[in-house]
Amino acid sequence: MRAAAASVPIVGYVAYAPADTEEALMPYLAVLADGSVPAPAGVEGFGRCLLLAVQALFDRGHTAACVLSADTPTLPTAALVTAATLLVTGSERRAIIGACDDGGYYLLGMRRPHAGLFADIAWSTDTVSAQTRDRVAALGLDLVELPLWYDIDDAASLDRLAQEISGSNTAPWTRHAIEALGLPVPLRSSCVV
Repeated sequence: MRAAAASVPIVGYVAYAPADTEEALMPYLAVLADGSVPAPAGVEGFGRCLLLAVQALFDRGHTAACVLSADTPTLPTAALVTAATLLVTGSERRAIIGACDDGGYYLLGMRRPHAGLFADIAWSTDTVSAQTRDRVAALGLDLVELPLWYDIDDAASLDRLAQEISGSNTAPWTRHAIEALGLPVPLRSSCVV
């Protein structure tokens, strides 16, 4: 986020829950996203949290908003720069999705809050990005797709991450966490499924 903000107008926030726990995130800018605010029909669970985060960003006066996955530590900065550029230069009907190779997404961006993007989604499944694309079409939005990426959801993707960051300067905090946990690289030789 910091690297992308050097070339495009990005302000990073951390969505948090439950209420009154934002002090744990200081000095970061934080928005409450606990799903406690009533939402339109069909917007439930994680979708309510995402919608609440998006609405909070627009309520703070931002002209566009993205929700970004927390489990994509090696996402190329270029993806964030592209998303921000496309949002600030595009029409108000533009939506952007960065799909993950497991069927979810790592980024969803928009110029206006569209509750329908979060309605009737089977969260935490391999159909999230496909269902979101369907919602974009149903709302008549113009969809731009970012390059496919991966997120860390299981032992195989954690192993992929560990191999990618081993011996590199990529994702230093993540690399430090893997080392602090004493996880071997590659991980697959030590994982029991």
